Amino acid sequence: MVSISSREYARRRRRLMNEMEPGSIAVIPGASQQRRNRDIFYPFRQDSDFYYLTGFCEPDALLVLVPLREQGESILFCREKDPKLEQRDGAILGPEAAIASIGVDDAFPVADEDEILPGLIESRHRIYMTMGEYPSFDARVMSYVAHIRGRESGGAGPPGEFVSLKHLLHEHRIYKSAAEIQLMRQAAEISANAHLRAMQRVRPGMLEGELEAELVYEFMRNGAPAAAYPSIVGGGENACVLHYVNNNCVLNAGELVLIDAGCEYEHYAGDITRTFPVDGRYSAAQKEIYNIVLAANLAAIDLCRPGEHFNAPHEAAVEVMVEGLIELGILHGDADELIADGSYLLFSPHKSSHWLGIDVHDVGEYRFHDEWRPLEPGMVLTIEPGIYISRGTASAQVPEQYIGIGIRIEDDVLITHYGCDVLSKSIAKETSAIELLMQAP
Repeated sequence: MVSISSREYARRRRRLMNEMEPGSIAVIPGASQQRRNRDIFYPFRQDSDFYYLTGFCEPDALLVLVPLREQGESILFCREKDPKLEQRDGAILGPEAAIASIGVDDAFPVADEDEILPGLIESRHRIYMTMGEYPSFDARVMSYVAHIRGRESGGAGPPGEFVSLKHLLHEHRIYKSAAEIQLMRQAAEISANAHLRAMQRVRPGMLEGELEAELVYEFMRNGAPAAAYPSIVGGGENACVLHYVNNNCVLNAGELVLIDAGCEYEHYAGDITRTFPVDGRYSAAQKEIYNIVLAANLAAIDLCRPGEHFNAPHEAAVEVMVEGLIELGILHGDADELIADGSYLLFSPHKSSHWLGIDVHDVGEYRFHDEWRPLEPGMVLTIEPGIYISRGTASAQVPEQYIGIGIRIEDDVLITHYGCDVLSKSIAKETSAIELLMQAP
């Protein structure tokens, strides 16, 4: 199984420290368990920034980076070994084992944070941290600084500046390493197989939730314990609700079902959307809309190459969709004017791309100084144009046969030195290929 080595995590920490200003400190808290109700907790998921720098998956941890500290630059605070807690919840690594396992220079019990962290902060000029994610932790850090300032007349040296950590760290995360790309290939492959299973198992009369269960089964049997986000399984006009997650309606013959779903594999997300007929055959009207979206998807992927700016694929997709909708009599007027005044947003209201990685909507700037950033090798993005013609948005001018149709086609795309690699290419998206798959025994 592909995994990210402790050496790679160490390189990530070193790279971050190399870009920090002299005399600074970075504090990166991990996530805590979140209560669901009474004494039951949601399944734990580590904070993405913390995980990117450590690979450590236990709750209530803290990473501190102190460049040029003689006693050690990378320090982990984590839970101590606790036989009773381990009997209930499973093994705890503990500070002693963390040094060798995580590759940090030093480790302490998280219970000692209030005693040790203020001393690490003192005499550092800048604190790098991402404010707002964990307000209670922010308040503790501010209280440490306030206490140091209270001793300033006695020679204590409080930090004079807080600097947003994400501007440095999130730029690192946007470029995927070879190991990350392998994990994302696997996430895309498992996700694609789940979509294939859904295509082959769907039957009129099923509940949307039954089809979601097929996705979850395929995720889990291939080593992906969870979905990367709540799966969207929208039949009929439910497909026109962009983030539909109720998944509790009956799937009817003659309707389409839109599935937007991807697994999380070793903390990396897949994100794929396919739209297919519940009874295995697209109607003529469904196929007309579908082929417009497919052409937009292909046109956008064609512009996924180094040097093109991030929004170029979306612009290409919009142009194809607007022209197609005019041809079908759903939009009326000049294509350029409809794009300029945003009229097309009634039927295609979302962007065609976002970054993909540890987070399904991954981090990283889309613009620099009001200019779209150029695409570069190692970036991974989605391509997901869609057309949605709900009864609530359709005007009297929209031909009746198209009303109630919602279609999105989404792929995961890696930018390479020579163009791009569609990580989700193993799952069909042409109507003829999908119909053939659905008829297979």
